[in-house]
Amino acid sequence: MTTAPAAPAAAITLPEAPRLGRFFERRGSDDLPFYDDQPIHIATWKWLVIIASCVAGFFVLTLTPEPNDIGSLLPRTLFMALPLATLIVFTGRYWTRLFRRFTWRDAGTAVFFAFANTAVTAAIAIVVRTFFGSTANSAPLGVLDGGPAGVVAFYVGTGLQLVGEELFTILPFLAIVYWLFSKAGLSRNSAIIIAWLATAVWFGAAHLPTYGWNFAQALLVIGSARLVLTLAYLRTKNLGVSIAAHILNDWMQFTFVIVGTAAAGAVALF
Repeated sequence: MTTAPAAPAAAITLPEAPRLGRFFERRGSDDLPFYDDQPIHIATWKWLVIIASCVAGFFVLTLTPEPNDIGSLLPRTLFMALPLATLIVFTGRYWTRLFRRFTWRDAGTAVFFAFANTAVTAAIAIVVRTFFGSTANSAPLGVLDGGPAGVVAFYVGTGLQLVGEELFTILPFLAIVYWLFSKAGLSRNSAIIIAWLATAVWFGAAHLPTYGWNFAQALLVIGSARLVLTLAYLRTKNLGVSIAAHILNDWMQFTFVIVGTAAAGAVALF
């Protein structure tokens, strides 16, 4: 007497952690990496080293003169490379989980967040300027003095720096989510919201020297810009999207200043 083979056991599907609303997370997007030991566990001491590498890169950037020429490329490259290299050492091939395939939809999302960032920060900047005053970002000033090579070096250098700024924010963001979720026992969504706000303050504080230690401008204007840019990453789980939005936003502003300076110089000649 033969018996029919037993049916294979049904696969057990664990329930997905509740997501934030559609405003925060795109429907069907992958989850954040590393906070729940997926795809690899990153121990607390490793997260601390990763954050230390972000700080080290920041000090290299801020303590090295940046004349907006080819000489500025090295500190800007190190600002980007130090945290990325540290992440690669600790995660191996899984560092690529910060990124996803960049699609046309992602390109549209990056453009949307670039313009949304400009609109949000412009509105907040008006209020801050009225009550606290403001300091202009001197980064694009004097770029034309270096000629065409100086202009190219400026855009390449700031592009590298903006990639570094995304790593400087998103890696601590993931670390905080990990600690709050895996160690403190908070829910996924609570951990994300707290990390989102905390890294906005972290990012804004890093810009205090740039804006003459104007706390209102750095924390409110730049901090709000960071909230928008981190949201671009959170919605897509693709660091390439927040990088593209950040570069597009800043390059538009820089170009406006550079073109305005060139036009003013041309008028002065007459």
